[in-house]
Amino acid sequence: MESRYKQLFYDLQHALGEAPHAAAMTYEVQSRQQTGLASRIAVRRFALAADAPERLGGRDGGPNPAEYILAALAACQEATYRYYADALEVPLDSVAVRVEGDIDPRGQFAVDPSVRPGFGDIVATVQLTSSAPETDLRRLKAAVDRHSPVVDILRNATPVHLDLEIVAGSEDSVAAA
Repeated sequence: MESRYKQLFYDLQHALGEAPHAAAMTYEVQSRQQTGLASRIAVRRFALAADAPERLGGRDGGPNPAEYILAALAACQEATYRYYADALEVPLDSVAVRVEGDIDPRGQFAVDPSVRPGFGDIVATVQLTSSAPETDLRRLKAAVDRHSPVVDILRNATPVHLDLEIVAGSEDSVAAA
């Protein structure tokens, strides 16, 4: 497989090293609840749907938010493997990722205060198809583990600020509440 991303990797690495003050990127997502537990999410020019499974009161109209976290981890692993395989000149024909996460819903529904509402454990299995020796693939894995943005987000506490903006509703919506 050609090393399509090798030059891009090194060009970005050089540019970011030359102008670290200009390196920060801000990502933005907007979401609006639709009917029931379904949400419509806007990410750049993309529209995503989120919903809860039927057993949790949703209509199963899309992945639930926790599944998007797992999907983000899988896709980030694949992209980071591609960047680093090309940069390190490790031949990589394909990469596939399977991710599982365990959530105990007793935390989300305030049944047991000792149970976290989020994932208790996430396990990802990365499958590489490559002619490279195992030592090169282990070196590649170490680089990916060290530089994957989503792995970093999940492994390290990220400050989250949740502000509240109250918009006055109509008389009907106030009466219905």
